[in-house]
Amino acid sequence: MAVTGAGAICAVGNSVPEVWQSIAGGCSGAAGITRFDADGFETRFAAEVKGFDPAAAVGRKESRRMDRYTQLAVAATDEALATSNFKITDGNAARVGVLIGTGMGGMETFEQGTEKVLARGPKQLSPFFVPMMLGNMASGTVSITIGAKGPNFAPVSACAASAHAIGEATQMIRRGLADAMIAGGAEAPVTRMGIAGFNAMNALSTRNDDPAGASRPFDAARDGFVLGEGAAVLLLEAWEHAESRGATILGEVVGYATTDDANHMVQPAPGGEGAARAMTLALADAGLDAEDIDYINAHGTSTQLNEKLETQAVKRAFGDRAASIPISSTKSMTGHLLGAAGSLEAVICLRAMATGIAPPTINQQHPDPDCDLDVIPNRAREVAMRHVMSNSMGFGGHNVSLVFTRPS
Repeated sequence: MAVTGAGAICAVGNSVPEVWQSIAGGCSGAAGITRFDADGFETRFAAEVKGFDPAAAVGRKESRRMDRYTQLAVAATDEALATSNFKITDGNAARVGVLIGTGMGGMETFEQGTEKVLARGPKQLSPFFVPMMLGNMASGTVSITIGAKGPNFAPVSACAASAHAIGEATQMIRRGLADAMIAGGAEAPVTRMGIAGFNAMNALSTRNDDPAGASRPFDAARDGFVLGEGAAVLLLEAWEHAESRGATILGEVVGYATTDDANHMVQPAPGGEGAARAMTLALADAGLDAEDIDYINAHGTSTQLNEKLETQAVKRAFGDRAASIPISSTKSMTGHLLGAAGSLEAVICLRAMATGIAPPTINQQHPDPDCDLDVIPNRAREVAMRHVMSNSMGFGGHNVSLVFTRPS
């Protein structure tokens, strides 16, 4: 499946070129929280989008009727369409679909609406409260904004949601249900309930004196993830469709697989069994062997349990080859975008293949003997990449592996 456009906005940049420059340079986007007063919270920092003007991005009137996660999705989609030079017309609209996943949906809208009802009564609630908070509304609003009338829904599978969106969009085009799909994810969880909820699970880093050094996947001293926000989408097209319009092809989605651990609400399966199966099945879908993968973008959340079991999963799937595959977690820089993480990391994989630069896992100070993979510590590395894999895992036991190939 041809990738002909990409858009991204997150803590390290408001466009794909900005994001990639930061990622290749090993720059963290974590800083003190500005979205609300975090005084008294265990964690007082996050990976927030910076310098984003919703009114300029989506229109002043429209922005007031969108939750922040939807605003970010529209902005990323605009970039993807602009970079692909893809036009939606009356003639092709029914063959263009949208799948934009999320884990949390309209968190900010839900919080603000709840406060208003509790403080001033139910009659003060906006009629836009329900549609703004829904998890499918980014996908629906993007279609309304760009005029896409093809398949449309929102995968909601926690931190695997946007990877599911890319994989399922690929399958839809393969099955002939669409010629082109906007696929990705959006998330805006940096709210009081978002931070408090993950703090209650002991899932977030509490390195309040060092936000930039807080996300440290695969490091022995990791103490939790950094909550991030943003959106990223790909424009996928049937290969013949892309070629017929002379599109520049950024990469190809050649493999997709999804499994479930059937184990625990939040803990990966012992030995990383479910994630390993997803990797193995994605390789088979791509018609590739373990020796063919030149780089892996790990789920790598910066939690003790994830990296230990993800390391075991990689070894299970790749055998002796595991030790020699460059693998990194770019969440060390972007923070964890939850449902939007997989699509952001897909964009990063495409740029890595195009430039021959494998991004680093920053903040590596104390090697973890339980995570003895080549995690590209601290500095990016030149690596010739033809085929790369991106892994995503979500609460509920969801696992997704995507395989991308650089165009010949």
